[in-house]
Amino acid sequence: MAVFNIALVKGDGIGPDIVNEAVAVLNRIGDLYGHSFKYNETVAGGSAIDKLGHPLPDETVEACLKADAVLLGAVGGPKWDNLPGDLRPEKALLGLRSALGLYANIRPAILYPALRSACPLKDSITSGGLDLVVVRELTGGLYYGERGRKQTPDMGEAAYDTMIYSEKEVERIGRTAFELARRRRKKLVSVDKANVLESSRLWREVMHRIKDDYPDVDYSDMLVDNAAMQLVRNPGQFDVIVTENTFGDIISDEASMITGSIGMLPSASLGGGTRGLYEPIHGSAPDIAGRDMANPIATILSAAMMLRLSFNLEKEADTIEQAVIAALNDGFRTADIAGGLPAVGTKDMGAAIRDRLH
Repeated sequence: MAVFNIALVKGDGIGPDIVNEAVAVLNRIGDLYGHSFKYNETVAGGSAIDKLGHPLPDETVEACLKADAVLLGAVGGPKWDNLPGDLRPEKALLGLRSALGLYANIRPAILYPALRSACPLKDSITSGGLDLVVVRELTGGLYYGERGRKQTPDMGEAAYDTMIYSEKEVERIGRTAFELARRRRKKLVSVDKANVLESSRLWREVMHRIKDDYPDVDYSDMLVDNAAMQLVRNPGQFDVIVTENTFGDIISDEASMITGSIGMLPSASLGGGTRGLYEPIHGSAPDIAGRDMANPIATILSAAMMLRLSFNLEKEADTIEQAVIAALNDGFRTADIAGGLPAVGTKDMGAAIRDRLH
């Protein structure tokens, strides 16, 4: 029996609600396929601040480094909004990605046929379906650059954040995206702002340098403002999108709404090895925490990505994804994707997916 060690970081708000459903799905998969998943629950984000006074305690980092993979719910909430920047719950995510050496965030966006009516775009735009992936650089750019505040002579206090990228950072995320495109429909769009930003000009230079190593991939550049427009004008044109940290944060959220709900999108954060951090891209939604209202699908699909990318369990991942599709086809909907149909709660949606695992 194969044994896989998973660090569980349930986090804040609806985090525990959705992670619990993903764990139940993993346990069912273990029963079906003869695997054993062992969980080490640890804390990060607001819950860690409340318990230990810091958003990312050393023991949490240690637990995640010892695990084969990390499954995370969500962090943050208004309760901690007034804390200094270095003590905000979101610092836990940045710190974990850095500590684990995770530089590539993989965010698939799929419009399932059963949810076509939940898409805000016209049927004529989405008739061909939507199946794209955003590959977002995770450890550089504005979120990690030098920042601070200073006094100006006549304009009061000023704040600054620095976007900086090195050739190595761009090349490794670029090659990750090219390799992913090779496994899909062999089309890659690199999104930047090279008409304005020097960091984007370097980004484009490096991407052009490595694209010759992938002659089978149809490569093109696109400015980020045009990419945002094209995502709602003709999303079907995209297969794999690669971009820097801030642009990727925004573009992937835009893509999520085209699929019907941000509650549908999973993500994987990867580095040079097999260990990854898996989480839904949505927030902690504290207003519905503990009320059996959250959509667990993004977290369950994140668990499927974990099986595929960290544990090399392709068939098991497919089984989860097909069970999600079957539950949707059978009319199960949480409130965010109900679209006029009766809504079920978090637990019932999880149970519907588990019942279709076979």
